[in-house]
Amino acid sequence: MTTDSTSANRLIEIGIALSAEKDTTVLMEKILLEAMDISQADGGTLYLRDEDFLKFEIVRTNSLEIAQGGTTGGEVTLPPMALKNAEGLPNTHNIVTYAANEGKTVNIPDVYLSDDFDFTGTKKFDEAFGFKGFRSTSFLTVPMKNNADEVIGVLQLLNRTDPETKEVGPFDGGIQPIIEALASQAAVALDNATLLKEMTELQQAFIQLLANALDAKSPYTGGHCQRVPELAQMLTEAANAETTGVFKDFNLSEEDRYELYVASWMHDCGKVVTPEYVVDKSTKLETITDRIHEIRVRFEVLKRDAEIDCLKAIIAGGDAAALQAALTERLAEIDADFYFIAETNVGGEFLDDDAKARVKAIAEQTWTRTLNNRVGISIEERKRFERTPAPDLPVVEQLLMDRDDHLIPYEVQPFSADPDNPYGFKVDVPEYKFNKGEVYNLSISRGTLTNEERFIINDHIVQTAVMLENLPLPKALRRVPEIACGHHEKIDGTGYPRKLTGDQMSVQARVMAIADVFEALTAADRPYKDRKTLSQSLRIMSFMAKDNHMDRDLYHLFLDSGVYRDYADKFLLEDQIDEVDIEEYRVA
Repeated sequence: MTTDSTSANRLIEIGIALSAEKDTTVLMEKILLEAMDISQADGGTLYLRDEDFLKFEIVRTNSLEIAQGGTTGGEVTLPPMALKNAEGLPNTHNIVTYAANEGKTVNIPDVYLSDDFDFTGTKKFDEAFGFKGFRSTSFLTVPMKNNADEVIGVLQLLNRTDPETKEVGPFDGGIQPIIEALASQAAVALDNATLLKEMTELQQAFIQLLANALDAKSPYTGGHCQRVPELAQMLTEAANAETTGVFKDFNLSEEDRYELYVASWMHDCGKVVTPEYVVDKSTKLETITDRIHEIRVRFEVLKRDAEIDCLKAIIAGGDAAALQAALTERLAEIDADFYFIAETNVGGEFLDDDAKARVKAIAEQTWTRTLNNRVGISIEERKRFERTPAPDLPVVEQLLMDRDDHLIPYEVQPFSADPDNPYGFKVDVPEYKFNKGEVYNLSISRGTLTNEERFIINDHIVQTAVMLENLPLPKALRRVPEIACGHHEKIDGTGYPRKLTGDQMSVQARVMAIADVFEALTAADRPYKDRKTLSQSLRIMSFMAKDNHMDRDLYHLFLDSGVYRDYADKFLLEDQIDEVDIEEYRVA
């Protein structure tokens, strides 16, 4: 085999190796070391262009045992070289900046016999290491050009050395075109790797931008989209570290880690379409505003009417003392009824059947409306009112009502309403999008959300699935939708949106469910609930694991690995971190 064919085969092998490398640091090191090896150079430097400068990335000199940059961990301390002089013109005095500016290879057999460039720095370097018998002699400086013929860096080789005699000679013969070919090949590989890295960083930035925007959208979820990914990663790495037991065969590649990163940061992206006033609904009657203020006015009307009726009766000759006493009693009843309704509106305690009956009884009281409630309103609301004939005024109405115009239909049927939907959603869809009925809302048993509003909030996971599954995800991210959308599924198949069982979910998806629950329980930035301690949170999770709402094996790993404590040390407030005996929270 000829020398030319040997070199060609070597370049092909190097090219294949370079194209497979995604880490730019490793890639740059491979480029320089391969170039030094092919050319039999004692030293070499790789520079990358950074705007109007050449930055030292890797420096090697074998005979002096100098190795900086690359995978060594040692920083290159040399300052970058300016590509322009003080006047803003191309700097052609230095051999490296000349090669970069002109895009030409420079081959110097002996720097001490050359007057073409300023070698002051080189000669000072030789003086410093002269006691070791070192002398800079031959230089081969090659610009690295990408596919667009742009110089992205410079490859410089130093002192071609005979491996047997150790004599230093010029980079002569056919070595220059080989190094130029390698530099060109390397530039393309490096440019591609850099572009891939930049695109990945941009992708990550957009993902985090959306997650941060969702957290900023509502104080109820502040920080949630940032903390869940951390916890998911911690627990997944704990499973990866297991060498025995259930997770001994679970192994994570770098692609798997990035897939989890994307999925965990995007797990709530569907909340971008969830109405903020539903997510933030803090009382039962709240929509855009809290309708308790409107109802308060009706109670005020009742009180005024009672006073007017009393005064009319007195004027008509009635017993003033008896009428006044009856008025005082009636006003006290109205006040008591209002304060009961106001307290019920807050939704702090479970509303039992007796309380619901009282809400209904209060609602059946009447008042007189004399003004038309179908004027000065939006087109949408007017259309809802037009479903029923307008009553003649004045009209006697119930104090609290569930009217037909309170029922708001879907403009577009949700994906999950179709039993044959292409996404496999299995969700019970309410008949109406919203039900603003006053009695209906005040009769909510627990919390402040109606079934319709809870569906809308839960529907964020449906929207997440639709958004993610319609993205042109690369093969390495193909499981992102499954992982991201697993955080509301339950092991027993009663979760949503697909009612998956544990064996239908990946480990990462089951991890997401635990991460989402633990973050929500321990979050200290939810204005609608008090923060829970570690022991309180783990007790609740133990019940969920016992009821097969979360993966027991992962839950026990969560305890045994200490992930719960590591997360607490990083994110929980000091008063939340109490003493925990994990044996107390195991599930048989």
